[in-house]
Amino acid sequence: MISLPEVDLTDPEVLRDPFTVYRRAREAAPLARLLIPGLGPVWALTRHDGARAMLGDARFALTADSFMRPPVPDDCLPYMRTMSEMSGPEHARLRKLAAPAFTPRRAAEFRPRIDASVGALLDDLPAHAEGGQVDLLRHFARPLPMDVICTLAGIPEQDRPRWREWGATVVAGAGGDFARAIPGIVAGAKAAVAAARAEPDAPGGVLADLARAQAEDGDRLSDTEIVTMVWHLVLAGQTPTNLIANAVAALLSHPGQLTAVRADPALMPAAVEELIRWCGPALLAIPRHARQDVELYGATVPEGAKVTALIAAANRDPRVFADPDRLDVTRAPGAGHLGFAHGPHFCLGASLARVQTQAAITALLRRFPGLALAAPIDELRAPDPGTWRLTALPVTL
Repeated sequence: MISLPEVDLTDPEVLRDPFTVYRRAREAAPLARLLIPGLGPVWALTRHDGARAMLGDARFALTADSFMRPPVPDDCLPYMRTMSEMSGPEHARLRKLAAPAFTPRRAAEFRPRIDASVGALLDDLPAHAEGGQVDLLRHFARPLPMDVICTLAGIPEQDRPRWREWGATVVAGAGGDFARAIPGIVAGAKAAVAAARAEPDAPGGVLADLARAQAEDGDRLSDTEIVTMVWHLVLAGQTPTNLIANAVAALLSHPGQLTAVRADPALMPAAVEELIRWCGPALLAIPRHARQDVELYGATVPEGAKVTALIAAANRDPRVFADPDRLDVTRAPGAGHLGFAHGPHFCLGASLARVQTQAAITALLRRFPGLALAAPIDELRAPDPGTWRLTALPVTL
């Protein structure tokens, strides 16, 4: 049996620089053990091939225990079990019905609406400046995803300030405020679904697509399933907040890369893929549970054990990516990063997140050619071993 490296996720070094610690684990062995207080040991695939294989392996399942479910009123409970907690035929059915609303083509068609949301936030940005600085996380990266979700879900204009507040609460993570936001989101989603049902032929966004979705055999999404999809969209749809903030910070910290994307806007789609690989927010995959005893690299992972993928290690695996620790916006697409996971639970909204991030960075750099960091980025990192994120992004415009 191989000797497994152990990584304590409370170690200050992990919190300060997870990429270095996870790299050491990856180069020591293809399998590691993560020590997480309250959870016990979690098995982790450290290399790209093993991580990718595990994420697509039916022997490892996402379950309700993979997530921290907030306390909610009983009437909200039917909407809390999203596709992420499902597997097999149940998951496949919902994904098949929902997938047409989230294709790359549909995301590209939504681009003008996304551009409008981006433009409105950029218009307001100078008004938020204090002492010549503005927090790009608070006033741009954080509100944008919820603005986009509201547009795509048909949330009335007068309700959007509340949804923006809910989005900020959701992206901040678990806690009392998070739980208190859920009834409002569910009520708003119910109203939006009812409106989409009332006008089935009206042009709309994701919600209209979901309301019209029907399989060849006549299967359709129920209202409960669509409301749950909206909740899932709100929950998972905050990913661009940290992705955009990380990406802007990375470009502003790498003048050569910033110059390259400014000089050639056509680079942006490839640049965003590289930024997801290099500084995407997901450091760890959501833990799966072994459905049976599984042999991995000479070790027996017992049935019921938690298993994850070290995304940050896999995305910088030198076996797959040349000079992997270097940010290179001209990098040719290769085996593909795992920033949106892989397999049956590959992020359904990946195309939407990509287009949103491309639109945000393109417009930001065009609008503010003198954009610059106003504080050392290392001092603004959140101490989070699972998500690479900032607590603020002060810039000068």
